[in-house]
This record gives sequence, structure tokens and C-alpha cells, in this order.
Amino acid sequence: MTSHVNGVDHDLSPEIWELRLYVAGQTRKSLLALSNLKRLCEEHLAGKYSIEIIDLLVNPKLAEGDQILAIPTLVRRLPEPIRKIIGDLSNTERVLVGLDVRPR
Repeated sequence: MTSHVNGVDHDLSPEIWELRLYVAGQTRKSLLALSNLKRLCEEHLAGKYSIEIIDLLVNPKLAEGDQILAIPTLVRRLPEPIRKIIGDLSNTERVLVGLDVRPR
């Protein structure tokens, strides 16, 4: 996203994308979601993202803050607004649209 002020384009993209992936142990679906998320981030947000993995088997109370109802769930905390994507993140187009990331 850019803005045009005084004849100059300014990049309004956030510096860092803060992503949080909620999983429950190392299930096939959880591992697939993490793998897909890392791949998408490297392809579209290289050097501009942080991923926090929340294992709800270890810290179940952390699900309350982001109102997690299913797992795996990806939460984009920054840039705002917060967005959530449920599933193994294998549908690249759906994830990019859900995160509001423009494909390169």
C-alpha cells in the first residue's frame, strides 16, 4: 500500500507482520500449517514477519485472548485489523487474501 504526498510515493506497508499460529501438539495438520505458513511468508513477506507458535496443549489459556475456536488457526495481529484463518493453510490464494497480502 502506498500514498502519494507532495509528489512522492510513500510505502504504508507495516514494518513487521506479527503472525500467531495456534496448534495442538504436533499433529499432521498442525505441522502442515506451519510448513505452509513459513513457505508463504518467505515467498511474500521475506524479512518482514515474525511467527509465534502457540501450542494449546501446553498453554490452553492462551486461546482465550484471540478467541480461538478451531485449530490450527492463524492470527494476523499486525498490521491491524486482526484477521484469522482456520485450517492447514494449504490454499495459498485463500491465505493471501485472508492476510491481505498482494501476491508477487
